[in-house]
Amino acid sequence: MADLRQALVSEVAGEVRFDEGARALYATDGSNYRQVPIGVVIPRTTDDIVATVEICRRHEAPILARGAGTSLAGQCCNVAVVIDGSKYVHGVLALDASERWARVLPGTVLDTLRGAANRRGLTFGPDPATHAYCTLGGMLGNNSCGPHSVMAGRTSDNVEELEVLTYDGLRLRVGATTPQELERIIQAGGRRGEIYRGMRDLRDRFADLIRTRYPKLPRRVSGYNLDDLLPENGFHVARALVGSEGTLVTVLEARLRLVPWPAHRALLVIGYPDIFAAADHVPALQSGDGATSSDPWQRPIAIEAVDDLLVSTVKAKHLADAALRLLPRGRAFLLVEFGADTPDACAARARQACASVLRTRGAVDARVLSGLEQQHHVWSLRESALGATARDPAGKNAWEGWEDSAVPVEKLGAYLRELKRTLAAHGYQASLYGHFGQGCVHTRIPFDFGSRAGVANYRAFMQEATDLVVGFGGSFSGEHGDGQARAEYLPKLFGKELVEAFRQFKRIWDPAWRMNPGKVVDAYGSTENLRLGPDFVARESATHLATHFAFPDDGGSFVRATERCVGVGKCRRLDGGTMCPSFMVLKDEEHTTRGRAHLLFEMVRGERLQGWKDDQVKQSLDLCLACKGCKGECPVGVDVATYKAEFLAHYYQGRLRPRAAYVMGLIQRWARLARVAPGLANLVAHAPGLHRLVKRAAQIAPQRELPRFAARMFTEQFAAAKASRARETSREKLVLWPDTFTNHFYPAVGMSAAAVLTELGWLVLVPEQPVCCGRPLYDWGMLKAAKRRVVETLRVLREPLRAGLPIVVLEPSCLSVWKDEARSLFPHDPDVRRLGAQAMLFSEFLARADVPLPRLAGKALLHGHCHEKALGGTDSERKVLERLGLTVETPDAGCCGMAGGFGFERGEKYDVSVRAAERRLLPAVRAAQPDTTIVSDGFSCREQISQLGGRRARHIAELVHDAMVTAKSGRGPDLRARWDMPARVSIGAMAVVVVVTVLGLLTAIRRNRANGRKT
Repeated sequence: MADLRQALVSEVAGEVRFDEGARALYATDGSNYRQVPIGVVIPRTTDDIVATVEICRRHEAPILARGAGTSLAGQCCNVAVVIDGSKYVHGVLALDASERWARVLPGTVLDTLRGAANRRGLTFGPDPATHAYCTLGGMLGNNSCGPHSVMAGRTSDNVEELEVLTYDGLRLRVGATTPQELERIIQAGGRRGEIYRGMRDLRDRFADLIRTRYPKLPRRVSGYNLDDLLPENGFHVARALVGSEGTLVTVLEARLRLVPWPAHRALLVIGYPDIFAAADHVPALQSGDGATSSDPWQRPIAIEAVDDLLVSTVKAKHLADAALRLLPRGRAFLLVEFGADTPDACAARARQACASVLRTRGAVDARVLSGLEQQHHVWSLRESALGATARDPAGKNAWEGWEDSAVPVEKLGAYLRELKRTLAAHGYQASLYGHFGQGCVHTRIPFDFGSRAGVANYRAFMQEATDLVVGFGGSFSGEHGDGQARAEYLPKLFGKELVEAFRQFKRIWDPAWRMNPGKVVDAYGSTENLRLGPDFVARESATHLATHFAFPDDGGSFVRATERCVGVGKCRRLDGGTMCPSFMVLKDEEHTTRGRAHLLFEMVRGERLQGWKDDQVKQSLDLCLACKGCKGECPVGVDVATYKAEFLAHYYQGRLRPRAAYVMGLIQRWARLARVAPGLANLVAHAPGLHRLVKRAAQIAPQRELPRFAARMFTEQFAAAKASRARETSREKLVLWPDTFTNHFYPAVGMSAAAVLTELGWLVLVPEQPVCCGRPLYDWGMLKAAKRRVVETLRVLREPLRAGLPIVVLEPSCLSVWKDEARSLFPHDPDVRRLGAQAMLFSEFLARADVPLPRLAGKALLHGHCHEKALGGTDSERKVLERLGLTVETPDAGCCGMAGGFGFERGEKYDVSVRAAERRLLPAVRAAQPDTTIVSDGFSCREQISQLGGRRARHIAELVHDAMVTAKSGRGPDLRARWDMPARVSIGAMAVVVVVTVLGLLTAIRRNRANGRKT
């Protein structure tokens, strides 16, 4: 390994990673399997891939080319050198709209190609649910499909030509081959001629068996595509290689077929009494009800299904609440999509089908959705299925293994009834959904891999399930491939002779047997290499280690929390959503939610990583912004922010933390100290020359400007205003939470909120004692101090909590502590539960309250805080702004990048912070018109927008107060002048600071000299 690594480092321009952290990251994919790789190469160019293969050949090392790592059958993990081209080797090289083709590199994300093609009225037909992050190289390896394969077929059906590289170094372009060309290649000899001769002879020897034994259905993905070598299929070598799961060649480039894409779409959602009735109705829908070939859009372009179990799981997890409100009556549903060149034609076709459906026996109800937003919501329900069903609301895991069988469409209903009976006979209950338009059924089943009896039951089920699908003329895999999950059962489907043909086909291309060995052909058994098999024993110290968080959703176990990730890969998205900001800018697997969860899981195993003190785990977690995007967007609820806080608490036990931790983690303490002389504190932090020393000492980025302390705290100003008013006790009471940032830096926000709530009729109570939620403490793992903050808060709020008073919060990150972290620190404390239930954002409180609001004119650009999005989104802010009369734009800007103290730290964290902001947020801010109000409730977000975007963002409380003052006086207030004036200091005080600083330095120098130390 040392020699191999050294050769790769010397000859490959890309990144070569043989450290234990990188090997742990790539030890598993989206499957049940785990194999630690030899090392990882992240090539920068195609030449890097060629060089990597050549070096591996010299060292006789196996290789595995991997895309997004979402494969479900184990084909993306192996004891091999993993080549991950997704970071650099991507791009659409050419696109010919008239000829309808595109040339792409293998690391290109599918949606990148689809976006380029859509702009020309075209698309790449196969579109699995992972379309936002799966790579085309991975799709070529798996022969991926998706909902619109009804319209366009599998990936193999859409490949025109491939440039491939063999393990022995031959680089060639392959595609359809005429008989004359085939003979010329063979006669030319050499390694290429040898390969083509071998394929021709193999085809001739097995042609009759291929024609008779291959299942006749559009979703046959199992086995090799030897049928594409038949004369009637044009001896299409490229298509024969698609779906070979990296076991034959490495793909360097692909020329892909594009198909017309309708400009408009409508979605018909049909409700049925059960999933079987839905399946029975698919053939009639598929026929297009008398459609003619003259109109390409007469038939549906997609027919998908979801059942009652999936819907109930999604509902319980709140993964697609908007979609659930759009479903018609029924317990199972078909999603039937129609396309057309005009919206009227599209809607008319959907309505015609709807009327026909409602006349059909079996359907309960139907609904046509023409709006793009409504359609998007319902499609999100379908796309959330894999993650939603991976763990049910009760916390029970379900697994792949029999997740994508396919049968002829006309037999689908009967097959599902038998499959359901087979599941029940083995004690399994599972959701059934999927690509019913082509007879492909997706499911995740609660197999028990943790006990030998459970594994034996799984094997017995697999024997019956494979027999069942063969009896229906189907395929074990209709989308995800065989890998090692189903490869051992291939003789049932194809017969021993054709399995021998697969073996010979591999030998033709890979005689050294070094390409992803042990998958598809002569594969590992379906119960070998299990990630969580009965032999898996979690590291004893981790299993019984007392943690600060109770992990109530994981049975109180940090170990079980690390097992949440099932490799869906949604965290690899580069566009849309919040998860995961550091991956979006760095594009490294270690910065995905999945990568961090996998590293923690490997840490728990204790085989490769060094427990709580492991530096590679810390390195990955260091660039986690703790934005909690994963908490809200990961379909299985992986919560890296919490895992990071727990890890750092143990990592730093007995160690000093970085200086930045004590500066920013203890901000409440410093703010209370600055209260004595806020002007002096501002002077020290901003005086010319001195501020550079302060930032260097505190490890703060020199580009950052430190927030200025206000002249008077919010609590002081509120107390003074309260004293000037007669006390009113008859009105309803609420508590306004004085968070540290509002209290010490932006009291105008607190005063605005208090004024609004008072004007609307509430008696506002503000705690007089110094209080803080402790949010910054979690980012540094200071969990003992964080617990003390929760205890202090409960002591202050005990009476209001038990009286049931609302707790109105202005800072979203504070609310996340009360609703999430505090519950996990004190899961059995009734006051913590009360606090989580009674606390709400200012905007949420106003949105719920039935009170009139004054009107403002104009536009608002709304940026939601990440923690706010994780807790349920920014709907309440939008509603309040719209009630104010503002036109609201909410760009999908993701994380602002500041994330509390993260963006203030010098070095890589500052760089990531800026790049995260520059992705979407700052361009949107700069593009906003001067009269557009920038709105953001998060202190961090407002600082980022101000410092990098040059605009002052407003808290929604300030806007509502503006509207009230304007309504009364006819002109807006200058709140900053009234409440937000930064504290200043005199020239005399400045002189005192300089003198004291110089005396302190001289004293330190004298002391060091006396002790023989350098200063």
